[in-house]
Amino acid sequence: MDINILKIASDTKNNKHIHNCTHSMKYKSQICGDEIEIFLIIKDNVIKDFSYQSQSCIYCNASANLATKNFKKKSKEKIKNFLKLLDQFNDKKNISFPSEWKEFKKIFDKKNYSRKECLTLPIKALKKVIQ
Repeated sequence: MDINILKIASDTKNNKHIHNCTHSMKYKSQICGDEIEIFLIIKDNVIKDFSYQSQSCIYCNASANLATKNFKKKSKEKIKNFLKLLDQFNDKKNISFPSEWKEFKKIFDKKNYSRKECLTLPIKALKKVIQ
């Protein structure tokens, strides 16, 4: 297992429930049983706060942690553009992330493609919220 995944997942600062959230979504993987619930405060089409709680593997937790850290203070439109980048991961391609999203390169790499469902679970939940 990649040490970067362990380091990213071990940061649990955003693994909490936001009680005054404006949006939330619970999502469960049909493949492995991982489950995540995300909590967001969205105001003026900008994510002001973002957290998660999960019963999931380390890959899902790493992805959720990066999402919560990197999507705060970002517009829904910017995040939708990021989601388009991840379509390349579904095609088993290495993604060329712009500098704004470079941290995601640590986990969305071809070598982790076999854990695609785990890595994309938090992203799928977020996508349902910001559509």
